[in-house]
Amino acid sequence: MNENEQVIVKKKEIIELDMEAFMSSWKSEKEAREQIKNLVAEYYYEFKEPIENKKNFRPGDRVSYASRVYDEKEMQSLTEAMLDFWLTTGRFSDEFEKEFAKWIGVKYAHLVNSGSSANLIAFTVLTAQELGERQIKRGDEVITVACGFPTTVTPIIQYGAVPVFVDVTVPQYNIDVTKLEEALSNKTKAVMIAHTLGNPFDLENVKSFCDKHNLWLIEDNCDALGTKYTINDVTKFTGTWGDIGTSSFYPPHHMTMGEGGCVYTDNAVLNRLILSFRDWGRDCVCPSGHDNLCGHRYDGQYGQLPQGYDHKYVYSHFGYNLKVTDLQAAVGVEQLKKFPTFIEKRRHNWEQLYTLLKPISDKIILPEPADKSVPSWFGFLISVRPEKGVDRNKVIRYIEEHNVQTRLLFSGNLIKHPCFDQIRNTDAYRVSGGLENTEFIMNNTFWVGVYPGMTDKMLEYMATVIIDAVNQ
Repeated sequence: MNENEQVIVKKKEIIELDMEAFMSSWKSEKEAREQIKNLVAEYYYEFKEPIENKKNFRPGDRVSYASRVYDEKEMQSLTEAMLDFWLTTGRFSDEFEKEFAKWIGVKYAHLVNSGSSANLIAFTVLTAQELGERQIKRGDEVITVACGFPTTVTPIIQYGAVPVFVDVTVPQYNIDVTKLEEALSNKTKAVMIAHTLGNPFDLENVKSFCDKHNLWLIEDNCDALGTKYTINDVTKFTGTWGDIGTSSFYPPHHMTMGEGGCVYTDNAVLNRLILSFRDWGRDCVCPSGHDNLCGHRYDGQYGQLPQGYDHKYVYSHFGYNLKVTDLQAAVGVEQLKKFPTFIEKRRHNWEQLYTLLKPISDKIILPEPADKSVPSWFGFLISVRPEKGVDRNKVIRYIEEHNVQTRLLFSGNLIKHPCFDQIRNTDAYRVSGGLENTEFIMNNTFWVGVYPGMTDKMLEYMATVIIDAVNQ
């Protein structure tokens, strides 16, 4: 045995002795768990906290448009779920759904594996036959916008319904409500649109339009969690004004589970459908790991199945398995406790950036919050003024070269993308009126982040870079 091999053996012996001493101190599983979680906390303070600490930011350091904000609590909660080793939806998911529903102010909230899946579920439940005359069928129309994220529209197209694209406004970057009546037809069944980067669409007028014409309203709230909106002196969170709301917990979003999303509603019928479509399309609503809670598992008659067919395996819908894991939910449980402070920090950062960029408002269009709203900002939108000789592509190249991350407003104009190549100029979709502002945004708009991990020094540097880019 050479010298290196001797060192390796010695280290192995020391580790085994340390582990033996460590494990011998455990008097119960509870004590073992606490000791392991304490070690995780120590690990965070030693190795992760210095990385997350941005106080030593220096001009020229990378400024991301978004990042996770967390501490030892999320890592300990994740460790607790790992030690349970339940893996699928379980106690942490139950806890998050309960606390999230209470916080946002709805009766029912159900976790899914992403915000895109949340949108898929939100739309698909409206195609269920249980909804009678209000069921969305193939060929029915859903009013939406082309300036946004594709997965607000994807479920509509994939099902065979027809998205009707309406233009948006600048500088709110949300649906132009003056175009709604023009977009309406005798086939219209719903409106499905997103609140843009924390800025809510005109909920008062959109909701009034939907109520007037008996249309479903799906609020894609993935980029606006925590935004408040007031109608007739009643203030509620966005996502709770419509029939169904959706959220995303992807790392750049307002709070994170890694991957993850949520679908929520106050409607008991829609709630039952959400559970069915999320959980394979089954008729049974027993939670994972539980059987026969209704006491009628073997005495029902369903479809053309034999009498008494096991209700656990009766499928009323063409559903999916879109559940979240308990490991993800465990992170979310701790994130939700911090979330109110995240919202306030985002507002602070947005306001700081607005003030810093105001001196160049002759060359850029600054964003404006919607009336009657208190936004929970996801990002800071900027449109350059091409008539002033400002070129968006040159601006963002300069900004990126100076280590500030930028993003476009997602698809810009979705119908211009390759995914529309095979259906372009067909009856698979419809454009109502023109999309002039959508085109303007596609060519002239970008955004930067305001996530809660940003410091004032980072914002100042970012503003300096943007100003230099615009003035170059």
